[in-house]
Amino acid sequence: MVAVVLAGAWLGLLVVGDVRTPVGPMDTTMTLRPSLTGGTKINVSPLGALSLDTHTAPVRLDVNVDQLDPVRSQALVDHPERLSGLQDEVARDVSHGTLDLAVRSCAAVVTGATALGLAVYRRPRRALLAGGLALALLTASGATAVATWKPESVLEPRFSGLLSSAPSLVGSARGIVSDFDVYQQELARLVTNVTKLYDVTSTLPVYQPDPTTVRVLHVSDIHLNPASWKIVASLVEQYDVDVVVDTGDTTDHGSAAENAFLDPVADLGAPYVWVRGNHDSLGTQRYLERTRNAHVLDEGRAVTLAGLRFAGIGDPQFTPDRTAPRVAGVQEAAGRQLAGALRLGPAADVAVVHEPAAAREVDGAVPLVLSGHLHHRRTEVMKRGTRLKVEGSTGGSGLRAVEGKHPDPIEASILYFDRDSRRLQAWDEIRLGGLGETTAEVSRHLAPENKPRPLPSPAPS
Repeated sequence: MVAVVLAGAWLGLLVVGDVRTPVGPMDTTMTLRPSLTGGTKINVSPLGALSLDTHTAPVRLDVNVDQLDPVRSQALVDHPERLSGLQDEVARDVSHGTLDLAVRSCAAVVTGATALGLAVYRRPRRALLAGGLALALLTASGATAVATWKPESVLEPRFSGLLSSAPSLVGSARGIVSDFDVYQQELARLVTNVTKLYDVTSTLPVYQPDPTTVRVLHVSDIHLNPASWKIVASLVEQYDVDVVVDTGDTTDHGSAAENAFLDPVADLGAPYVWVRGNHDSLGTQRYLERTRNAHVLDEGRAVTLAGLRFAGIGDPQFTPDRTAPRVAGVQEAAGRQLAGALRLGPAADVAVVHEPAAAREVDGAVPLVLSGHLHHRRTEVMKRGTRLKVEGSTGGSGLRAVEGKHPDPIEASILYFDRDSRRLQAWDEIRLGGLGETTAEVSRHLAPENKPRPLPSPAPS
């Protein structure tokens, strides 16, 4: 009976469970689909999709943007003042569409389960029981969706897409190396196009940085991946970045032969703040100190750029040197040294380290601390109020990425600071497929204290 109810309900949704409805200037199709996680997916074919974590339930709402209506679109062009009321219009259209979808889905689920029950059991009573169970299942799913509904999720959309114009360079490591010049150019073009598409297609009420906002690009763990410089340069141009912060492991062995890899820093178009990682040697640090546009931080040294004060310390260990003994607690000691410098000197806005273990020691001494090392990103607010942001690998773990079955993603973040308060307002997380892949994703996040509060309910008339 359970199998019949589920199969019949699913078939009913497939056959008649969708609604065509206008949403603002767009013609859309809304559909309910079985899902393990729920949420809402807005498909903007052929550009990609916006995913929203709107609810947790065994059903997902799919919204397909079929086309822009030329008459309604031209009306917005001719009367731009209508844009101010577009958000309310979209909200009304979505409400009407989802209500119509709910009614049709109930009918589709009950009809499908009843019809399949009648075909399987050949007994009307059993068929009606199947239909009743299907209705109960859909009602429970709807109640779960309502109970877990998160309207603020529209503030943090996730855009993903596979551009048809990007070359398909999936293949052997040899092919990637032989075509590496083409590959890195296309990868840079990909991130440029996707960030443009994100701006164009994401018409939801997201955080829009003020022109006076300070934009900081956070990169880390490049590990000698030459494609990273193309991507960093593209992001600096696309986002009009004021400062680039690199939390270390830019090289792999810290050798003198690798120093020339750092030369593109001089031409990135934005100041480059850097701290030493455990794969960067003191020789690497001295080379960068002589490089135009680079600002090396170590032993609590600080620099003020674009109105923000950055203070940092290099990683105390150089792990490629196998002759050096490993000493426990050195990361924590380095973090405490930086915390002392932060408390003694002028107030800093951002602390910069390589390992998160050192970052935890500056909790309470600075509003934000940036680190890397882990090759996957994470964000948390520590006990004393300092926000810790760990960046993934902007080099996709470097050339060692071809060793694994699946390439590591290339990750970077754009941080938005208020120029007056010098506090973090929001950030965009950028994630690209690793070597040989052409997928891209941009996620917008707001600091909780900067999320707009819901409007109060209107008084009864």
